[in-house]
Amino acid sequence: MRVLTIIPTFNEIESLPLTLARLRAAVPAADVLIVDDNSPDGTGKLADQAATEDGQVFVLHRTGKAGLGAAYIAGFRWALERDYDVLVEMDADGSHRPEELGSLLNAVESADLVIGSRWVAGGGVVNWPTSRKLLSRAGSFYSRTMLGLPVRDVTAGYRAFRRQTLERLDLGAVESVGYGFQVDMTFRVAKLGLRIVEVPITFVERELGASKMSGNIVAEAILNVTRWGIAARWSAVRERFGQRR
Repeated sequence: MRVLTIIPTFNEIESLPLTLARLRAAVPAADVLIVDDNSPDGTGKLADQAATEDGQVFVLHRTGKAGLGAAYIAGFRWALERDYDVLVEMDADGSHRPEELGSLLNAVESADLVIGSRWVAGGGVVNWPTSRKLLSRAGSFYSRTMLGLPVRDVTAGYRAFRRQTLERLDLGAVESVGYGFQVDMTFRVAKLGLRIVEVPITFVERELGASKMSGNIVAEAILNVTRWGIAARWSAVRERFGQRR
């Protein structure tokens, strides 16, 4: 399998070098695409330097900060045009341990989407306060319940997609730009009846740089999940009513 790991960046000049070094050591056969949103701290220039030193590292520069979802969609399109077989999502800050990527790649051989899960047996989180763990679990529970998803960690961002999965999705119709993007993609894959598998990972809270999480991002995700859930239920009611007539 030709594997591409996509790493979106915005002001990750402190974290990216270590994450990139660990990733290249853990899975040396995998190529890497850094999608930088014009980071003012010089992350893009650092990524360019890494690409000149390593023929398996590539950089996609974007003109502004347009959100996580848009960065991944740009990365997906780049990868599909170059015939990669598996596309991986990974954070730049080291919270997704590169050493666990092998588990995702093993699982994707018999799945359409593999999610590195914090909330299945064997998974966990390091350096999170109890309040944040509860918030993450509550977000996954709400999304799972509203959308009828067979996934424990719906908001997880460490993922591996088969190219055939992404080719079946209308990437242009993906609405979410923040962290609700992960829920959006899971919902779209599930609606196609494709196989989603979760493998346990240990999520490690970043030690360098600043988190991009904000109240607006959380609010966007909750609003979208509610809207999608209501729309899905209304569609099911209409379909049932039509069959009875």
